[in-house]
Amino acid sequence: MRIAVAQILQETNTFSPIPTTLETFQRYYYLKGEEMLDGLEGQRIEIPGMLSVLRSSNVQVVPLLATSACASGTLTRETYETLTGELMSRLKAAGKVDAVLLALHGAMAAEGEDDPDGAIIEMVRRHVGPDVPIGVSFDLHALITRRMLQPNVFHVGYKEYPHIDMFETGERTAQLMLDTLAGKKKPVMSLVKLPLLVSPMVTRTTDGPLRPVVERAREMEAKGEVLHASLFPVQPWLDLPDLGFAVLVCGDGDQATCDAAANELASMVWNRRKEFETNLLPVEETIEIAMKSSGVTVVGDSGDAPTGGSASDSTAVLAGLLKKGADKWERPSLLSFVDPEVAREAAAAGVGTTKKFRLGYKITKDAGTPIEVTARVTTISEGVYAQRDKGAKGMKIDNGLTAVLAIGAIRIAVRSYPAMEWDTGMYYSVGLDPTEAGLVFVKSPSHFRVAYGPFADRILMADTPGPTLGNMRNLTLKRAPRPLYPLDESASWSPA
Repeated sequence: MRIAVAQILQETNTFSPIPTTLETFQRYYYLKGEEMLDGLEGQRIEIPGMLSVLRSSNVQVVPLLATSACASGTLTRETYETLTGELMSRLKAAGKVDAVLLALHGAMAAEGEDDPDGAIIEMVRRHVGPDVPIGVSFDLHALITRRMLQPNVFHVGYKEYPHIDMFETGERTAQLMLDTLAGKKKPVMSLVKLPLLVSPMVTRTTDGPLRPVVERAREMEAKGEVLHASLFPVQPWLDLPDLGFAVLVCGDGDQATCDAAANELASMVWNRRKEFETNLLPVEETIEIAMKSSGVTVVGDSGDAPTGGSASDSTAVLAGLLKKGADKWERPSLLSFVDPEVAREAAAAGVGTTKKFRLGYKITKDAGTPIEVTARVTTISEGVYAQRDKGAKGMKIDNGLTAVLAIGAIRIAVRSYPAMEWDTGMYYSVGLDPTEAGLVFVKSPSHFRVAYGPFADRILMADTPGPTLGNMRNLTLKRAPRPLYPLDESASWSPA
């Protein structure tokens, strides 16, 4: 058996001002052919998970392409064509294969193509023909479309959010493929879409309104009612025609049972739609709470989250800290910033230098005005580290040239590139210990809880502006389907 394996993974935010280019992918990783086989070793993500299963069986792995990029704006047409061209040329050169495994995000958008993930599946299907099975792993925030449901294709989504099972999702997808090839399983798919939009802040699988639905999905799997029951709350910052919550169930040859399971889970979600409200506090209120409390206060800055595609250059948090006098507080406050210009200025000035800097809005120039501060340079770093906490442990992160600036008790990690802030390594790698701080801001809607939750005495969510804003009612959508709850109270749905 010869099984081809590939990954093109990126989450697009159509409100982001940062176009996604080939360089965006190359800054994470861009591995071709044999480079894939050990280039991601030790990382708890999909491709190593797939390979771990395939290597333990009597199959030949045909590595094609593995690449990933940080969340940002729409892919340029050139980037999209380069990626798909590379994938398809390698697949064609591979000759006959017995199956194909794809690791996709599911929420990618490109110039001229609203559904690149669906298009990739379609391209692969056309090339390998109708009889070759294709297995696809998806992020829980995928925008699932009917185009993705090509013949003889099965899908497996992450079970967990915060995302701590990417490796395991790769394993599950590869194992189902082996069972399919052996004739042990006959995957069939059922999709239900809901006219519902929810913030990632309230779709954790560990607690909250989605938890009972997750428990029922796991029960269906445990009892053998279905093979995989995947919930896709969708990344909401996508102004695209298919936007909405999806339930995607993979059954074992029984379409009727598969359809019934998908409708049951979708009904559970829809009946809880009013529970998916966000509990956001003004930035200054979160600072006041921290300064009046003991222990460590961790605050999620959801509006400026790079994992959702924001530029991470908003001054909202820094302005609040300065207004509330956090620079004079006896305990440190930590925050991050993307400002490549200031990072270069600080590096040129050198550690120990105190000078004036204009921070913020260098990327989203029309969104606000930079803040002028006098700060001392305490650290200069290349900004590269491996994630240390549960989730994508081992994944290399490149923040580019990074400088730590001190304004009294405030410590600002000024980076050159936006990159995921799931992990405490972002601070530890530049000499800042979040467990010793009084207040820690993290630009993330939920995943940061995995890393910061174990030592945080309280976790708050700030109502911050930006392309990843947390209040769904404030989204301005022009292309998405309407009515769409909660933007439209009139939105309705009933099981098929």
